[in-house]
Amino acid sequence: MPLTVRPSHAMAMAIGSLIAIGGCSTAPKPASPPRPGGFYQDDGPPTRPPADLMATPDAVPRIEPFHVGASRPYMALGRNYTPITEDRPLVQRGAASWYGRQFHGSRTSTGEIYDMFAMTAAHPTMPLPSYAQVTRLDTGTSVVVRVNDRGPFKDGRVIDLSYAAAARLGIVATGTGEVEVRRITHQEIAAATTPSTLAAIPPPAAPLSPPGPAAPASTADGRWAVQLGAFAAIDRAQALLARVQAELAIRRAAGLPDDLLPRIESDGGLHRVLLGSLSERDGAVALAARLSALLGAAVPTYVIPR
Repeated sequence: MPLTVRPSHAMAMAIGSLIAIGGCSTAPKPASPPRPGGFYQDDGPPTRPPADLMATPDAVPRIEPFHVGASRPYMALGRNYTPITEDRPLVQRGAASWYGRQFHGSRTSTGEIYDMFAMTAAHPTMPLPSYAQVTRLDTGTSVVVRVNDRGPFKDGRVIDLSYAAAARLGIVATGTGEVEVRRITHQEIAAATTPSTLAAIPPPAAPLSPPGPAAPASTADGRWAVQLGAFAAIDRAQALLARVQAELAIRRAAGLPDDLLPRIESDGGLHRVLLGSLSERDGAVALAARLSALLGAAVPTYVIPR
């Protein structure tokens, strides 16, 4: 018989469907009275976010046994969910939401204390705990999170991020953002030889360019580049640049022409890690595929006009 998420959480999800911020799940427990006024009316960002919030490091994947209690079938908002209990890949695209101060200090589905300033997330069926790479599709920005909670339960939403993870992806203000979620398997973690290869997941069968309005046929100077990441913080871009340079060197790909070496280009408050400047989009697509092969898809590649 599936467990039932307590009524207070069901109320949270019902109210959450009316506002931008999605809801998390706490560990299924016996029913408890709902809080006055319901959940989510008090949810949101902290009063005083840490000054170094954008420097919060990614979660570092490691092999952990699956939590028995969080692996049982359960019910939320009238729907039954059957968690995955095998170590297998999972790739999804959809909306990411986030949860903040309302649940800060509460217990997650694994029994841990939710910390809105840690790089964690909630997922309805992923094995707990798991690690996942979450990539914002319109910018290519990626984070790695530790999944230790259940939720969200609203259709179209695939993951519920901590406040810190949402801030790193730049979706705090909007409440949601379109993302790709890729689970990092135990096999991939065990095979990793450096931290930068921990998220070496095969690329999905999807276009290299993120979804959205069709890219123009050409730019002002007819150039195309491969984007490896985009960040609000320059130190994040510099870290990825160093990581990619090291990966290319390890794989003896340092012989790329000078104009194909990775670089950082800043545009306003966004710092992009790019490679190449090609006159034809097809050439950039081929370069992106080559990079995926060289890097083991450790970072997502997108073709963008430059």
